[in-house]
Amino acid sequence: MRIRALAIRIIRQFVRDKRTLALLFLAPLLILGLMKLVFNGNAVEPDIGLIQAPSAAIAEQLDKAGATVKAYEQAQDAEQALRERKLDAYLTFADGKPALRLEGSDPSMNQSVLLLLQRTMNAGAQAVQPEVTYLHGTDDMASFDFYGPVLIGFFSFFFVFMLAGVSFLRERTSGTLERLLATPIRRTEIVFGYLSGFGLFTLLQAALIAWFSIDVLGLYMDGTIWYVLLMNLLLSLTALTLGTLLSSFASNEFQIIQFIPIVIVPQVFFSGLFNLNAMTPWLQHLSRVMPLYYGADAMRSIMIRGEGWSAIDTDVYVLIGFSAVFALLNVIALKKHRAI
Repeated sequence: MRIRALAIRIIRQFVRDKRTLALLFLAPLLILGLMKLVFNGNAVEPDIGLIQAPSAAIAEQLDKAGATVKAYEQAQDAEQALRERKLDAYLTFADGKPALRLEGSDPSMNQSVLLLLQRTMNAGAQAVQPEVTYLHGTDDMASFDFYGPVLIGFFSFFFVFMLAGVSFLRERTSGTLERLLATPIRRTEIVFGYLSGFGLFTLLQAALIAWFSIDVLGLYMDGTIWYVLLMNLLLSLTALTLGTLLSSFASNEFQIIQFIPIVIVPQVFFSGLFNLNAMTPWLQHLSRVMPLYYGADAMRSIMIRGEGWSAIDTDVYVLIGFSAVFALLNVIALKKHRAI
């Protein structure tokens, strides 16, 4: 009887907690459905530029092998397209000898282009292996060098989100927040006070993760460390404001964890760990509302491509915008804890 009574109590607790039921039954379905859409997308076809090929047969062979071929009259035009990431590689011919120029930032795409070109050259009249050069990276750049910048941003985002959510929740459940709200202090002062206090530790974490990844793990680094720290800090700030915001809708630590499948997991799919070009077009648009997408894009531009402010300014402004919106929503959310 005691076992039965205990079981009934647990069942009643679950039935009353609609958020837990949704996490238990709906969240796995949502994530599995999202994974199907991500992994069952379109095949990625490399974009290869062709400059003054000796015969039209080469373009036909590349097209049959699965590449998207674009013809260019001048090497400068193809080089510009490569820098703008409109091409994955371009092929030139000097005295009948081919030369391949790879964009180079994605090792898997580099390998795909090289294998495709090898099959094409061996199948056709051109049996000479092309001379290969790289716009970014090197021929020995590992896959971890490509995924590393995304992982730096993800871990900063994830752990700050958890820290902020749980810490702010404890401020509420311990009564500290209510006592503050009973004073003449403004809601904006409370929000920015908490963000400043937590922000010190997020800054230290961002610096530690960046240093460990680059100096200890030896991630490929071709840009400026200060830009890496800036992007990591902005990602942490976005996670901080989002975590404190969502903690307003949680009553315990377990409910903070319940936000992970809804808030964190989808961002992993759209951060760049998986090839966005392989997804269906409508699904690619979802990445535009994911803060981690902008942070990961900027981190790769800095670390792998060695680009500067002009390449990351949009990402910076978008992340600042996310943080500002979440901070404003935090101020509004405090209304339910204080009678105006």
